[in-house]
Amino acid sequence: MSLGSHRAVLLERAVEELKVRADGVYVDCTFGRGGHSREILARLGSGGRLIAIDRDPEAVKAGASIQDARFTMLHGAFGRIGALVRGCGIDRVDGILLDLGVSSPQLDDPARGFSFRHEAPLDMRMDPSSGLTAAQWLARAPESEIREVIRNHGEERFAKQIAAAIVAARARRPLVTTRELAALVAEAVPTRERRQDPATRTFQAIRIHINQELEELSLALPQCVELLAPGGRLAVISFHSLEDRIVKRLLRRYATSEAPPRRVPLRAHEIPQPALRLVGRAERPTAGEVAANPRARSAVMRVAERAATPVPGASR
Repeated sequence: MSLGSHRAVLLERAVEELKVRADGVYVDCTFGRGGHSREILARLGSGGRLIAIDRDPEAVKAGASIQDARFTMLHGAFGRIGALVRGCGIDRVDGILLDLGVSSPQLDDPARGFSFRHEAPLDMRMDPSSGLTAAQWLARAPESEIREVIRNHGEERFAKQIAAAIVAARARRPLVTTRELAALVAEAVPTRERRQDPATRTFQAIRIHINQELEELSLALPQCVELLAPGGRLAVISFHSLEDRIVKRLLRRYATSEAPPRRVPLRAHEIPQPALRLVGRAERPTAGEVAANPRARSAVMRVAERAATPVPGASR
């Protein structure tokens, strides 16, 4: 797939919210095919720097095509953003962008096993060089674990029936392809949602679990707050309620002042201040953006800015 075939969601608005300075240092935590990174580079001056991170080797390979002294491409999960950025000799950055979920190139490549629309090995790993495949996990996991993953990560009301069907099917022979799993789910689900394949929620749930996506997000956000220089901006684009719930909760936590001790006299400058300031309201794609890229329809972007002065307790 060519680099130009993937349209980054909320491209201009996300980069605009970062308030890119010509000499600033920025991190694109989810390079994908580089849409956001290229827009950031276009706004940087000769003294600026951009670090891009992606766990997908194909994305890292795409990043190698950017021949720019200001640009560094790193292979890794964004849950390790602190170590990855500091490994480049940088302690503070002026902006961080996270564009969550699975990318269009990952969905559209049948060999990756993310989509039930293609017959492919049941893989689903964002980094195919490490971890269990979806097929390996489904072959080993207890029925209760499969049920919990599908219910919690897919918000699937028929999780019990689907998990039971998976366990019964694997007793006969292993589930190894996407179409096998999709057909099994379709048979196990008694009713179908309008305009949605019955396998949609199950595939989403298994993918999130295999890649530990919610855990990586929960790890990354506090590190992002620590890395941001005063006045630096964090922009996070999420695509379903589970991600957005984590983002909303953590940003609000860091944007709320800790209550000072009762009956202890404090001067104004001694009162604990919040680490972040929330910027505006949650933003969604315009009708035009959704028309150009239907996968953008569920996107939600939240933005926050680091407090102008060092904040006690920000690393909590």
